[in-house]
Amino acid sequence: MEEDFERAVEDGLRLSKRLVLPGGAAPPRPHAGMDRYGAPDAAAASSLLPVAPMAYAVVTDPAAVDSPDVPSYQPHVYGRLSPPALIPLQMREVELRVDCAAGCATAEVTLVARWWLHCLTRSRDCDCRLVVPMGEEGSILGAEVTVGKKSYNTHVVDVDGNSPVKIVKTESGGILKSQFFQLTIPQVVGGEDIFATIRWSQKLLYDNGQFSVDIPFRFPHYVNPLPKLFTKKEKIQLTVNSGVSKEVLLQGTSHPLKEKTRQGEKLFFLHEAVVENWSIKDFTFSYSVYSGDVSGGVLVQRSTLRDYDDRDIFSIFLLPGNNQKRKIFRKAVVFIVDTSGSMQGKPIENVKNAISTAVSELEEGDYFNIVTFNDELHSFSSCLEKVNGKTTENAINWMNLNFVAQGGTDIMHPLTEALALLSNSDGALPQIFLVTDGSVEDERNICRTVKTQLTNKGSISPRISTFGLGSYCNHYFLRMLASIGKGHYDAAFDT
Repeated sequence: MEEDFERAVEDGLRLSKRLVLPGGAAPPRPHAGMDRYGAPDAAAASSLLPVAPMAYAVVTDPAAVDSPDVPSYQPHVYGRLSPPALIPLQMREVELRVDCAAGCATAEVTLVARWWLHCLTRSRDCDCRLVVPMGEEGSILGAEVTVGKKSYNTHVVDVDGNSPVKIVKTESGGILKSQFFQLTIPQVVGGEDIFATIRWSQKLLYDNGQFSVDIPFRFPHYVNPLPKLFTKKEKIQLTVNSGVSKEVLLQGTSHPLKEKTRQGEKLFFLHEAVVENWSIKDFTFSYSVYSGDVSGGVLVQRSTLRDYDDRDIFSIFLLPGNNQKRKIFRKAVVFIVDTSGSMQGKPIENVKNAISTAVSELEEGDYFNIVTFNDELHSFSSCLEKVNGKTTENAINWMNLNFVAQGGTDIMHPLTEALALLSNSDGALPQIFLVTDGSVEDERNICRTVKTQLTNKGSISPRISTFGLGSYCNHYFLRMLASIGKGHYDAAFDT
């Protein structure tokens, strides 16, 4: 799907060479790495997936491609395009609003933009596709689009068919890739403006005492209209809700933000400027909350009249603080790694590197073991090994020899083995990390069995964290298993 999308954009960039812009000017000159048609060469092809919210004209008839204001009188082009070409539309306005809530570990993003269909004669129309790349764990919240006298907006619908809203074809909107949302607007006339407001949420990252957010905001040069005709105003509004009455320290930002006000736990920032070109870097912002010890709070949000779920929600959060003398629990960790045939190539190599790093970062006094599974089960050791330089080196050497992708997927057997290994963890905090790219048939039975075993172990039962690889993995099962094991779930959809 990605390759088809990139090929369609490449065709669209070639078609846009037919345009003569107002004043007789040529289209913007391409960057280095593009061929003479203005399309990326083979080495630069990966850049055609959007790295900022974009709009594209879906062109099936190349003869319709022309400037809406100044006819170019180009030679007529015969035939139809199948699949259609995607011509990136020029953007006239953009505003980014970001609301960071540390207590929910979430950033809510609103993008307001105006594109115009600059590549189609006014006597013709075509569909236009909006594509929004979202950051870490992005989830679309809604979109409203206005074109002329017509308006469109998204709804949450009941897929079982009980919704009063008619469900249109899936190609009208949905997920292009795990982090890309797309929406198709039908029959936009050449020269018309497209006004869009798009909202999504993404994860507010926390690492080494810093909160950070990273929002795709890198616009390619060909979406810039001519500077003499359009004044480009770039506006970014940022709200930070720390959730605690502690000092907030700003650590870094990609764009020049000016602090406007502080109201209790909320900080407001603004960037507003007339620019020659739209942003060529992602919007990033990081901050820390100063505290000498553990701090936290509870956030409560009431349901609203239009909520799909009418229950109130709450979030409890804790910040570790800056006390470096705090005693750390000793850990007993078992890594369970899927080495079935589907893990062959990059996935197995990346997992091996990740597990090697994790083992190397364990502290002396911790315990660990590594279990691989496919149709068979293999263990680094018959018992938990104490972390030291020698056992760490032996474990990495063992992984280099035994991480071989072959066979099927049997998850219950290695889970039982890991629980047995951790049955006597010598006072250390027991943890299991499961990494897999597969799906299994007996998910419900596995969850029931694990839940029973953990309950029988009482308060010192192991925490189970899961990590899924690729889009064919049963991610719902891994979420449930992590929930039962009071651990964490995460995934890498792009292996």
